[in-house]
Amino acid sequence: MGQDRLSQSKLDYNLLFILFLMAIVSAIAIHSAEATLPEKLQNVNFAYKQLQWYAIGAGVIALTMIIDYDRFFQIAWYLYGFGMLLLLGLELNVPGTMTIKGATSWYKLPGGNFQPSELMKIFMIIVLSRIIVNHREKYPEPTIKDDFRLLGKIALTVLPPLILLAKQPDLGMSMVFVAITGSLVLVSGIRWRIIFGIILSVVAVVATVVFIFFQFPDFFHKYIIKEDYQLNRFYGWLAPYEYSNEQGFQLIRSLLAIGSGELYGKGFGNLQVYLPEAHTDFIFGVISEQFGFIGASVVVSLFFLLVYRMVHIALESNDLYGSYLCAGVIGMITFQVFQNIGMTIGLVPITGLPLPFISYGGSSLATYMLAIGLVLNVHSRTKKFMFSSDE
Repeated sequence: MGQDRLSQSKLDYNLLFILFLMAIVSAIAIHSAEATLPEKLQNVNFAYKQLQWYAIGAGVIALTMIIDYDRFFQIAWYLYGFGMLLLLGLELNVPGTMTIKGATSWYKLPGGNFQPSELMKIFMIIVLSRIIVNHREKYPEPTIKDDFRLLGKIALTVLPPLILLAKQPDLGMSMVFVAITGSLVLVSGIRWRIIFGIILSVVAVVATVVFIFFQFPDFFHKYIIKEDYQLNRFYGWLAPYEYSNEQGFQLIRSLLAIGSGELYGKGFGNLQVYLPEAHTDFIFGVISEQFGFIGASVVVSLFFLLVYRMVHIALESNDLYGSYLCAGVIGMITFQVFQNIGMTIGLVPITGLPLPFISYGGSSLATYMLAIGLVLNVHSRTKKFMFSSDE
């Protein structure tokens, strides 16, 4: 006679311990960066405020885990609609909106600034996961036509927020939405030849744009990219030393800080290179200068362990919706880590995306913690079946 035994774990303490280590790294890095901030920010204890946000994030994780993630499946479209209303409010400049560095991306709240696109990332993961699950249930053996039908559903869902983000404008956040979509498409069961076709099409479009830029610059500036500040990012990335006083200033300072740290770093608090936005966008440069290649490697290793643990949870889940939620979170965090570290070393253009869990930021950190809460929610409700037989 066979006998089924069911065990259900509650918390993934490995994942929580990694978050604890990241909180320590974040507080140390931000505290050391405070001395390099402009005079008007010298009286603000950003490290303490970051730990406060971590405490708030812990509460967000707890609240997220109370609700069965199947409930998010049920209200996915309501969350999507709420997020779209917040983004539309920015486009319509309703009272309370804020414009920072040319981007109208924030609401002014009593406790600080709130960026609705951060929350919309989570809503996008939730609703896209639902779309894919519903499609796979309806078409258990999909044809090529069914795959294109799923791509159409995904595109129609992702395009509205992308259009609103492009108008803000917020290139970095738009790229995160594309990364989330791409990660979920990769695991959605769509045929690989279709995915490769999409990738080749994107490469062709990019190559065409580059060709037009060099061969027909007037047409490029008039019809493709009209704003100079959008081009400045690419000028500062491709030729930073030619634009060292303007577009390339941030990248040059970042490279100097990271390179001067060498293997072991200059030591805690010994920051000799001025970095703009040291406590937010360029926190990786602060860590590299003080603790060198070894310290930077520790940070990268923590992210590797974080992603590895989330992948394990996604594969372990016996529910498709839970696995897709994890995949979306993995895509979001992995891309932002790659983009932030990549821009500090000149690998990709500077977009202003913070380093998850390390850079100072209220709404962004709360969003990451909410995402981790979803992953922990999936883990806590994953059922493990053990089968044994009596001889």
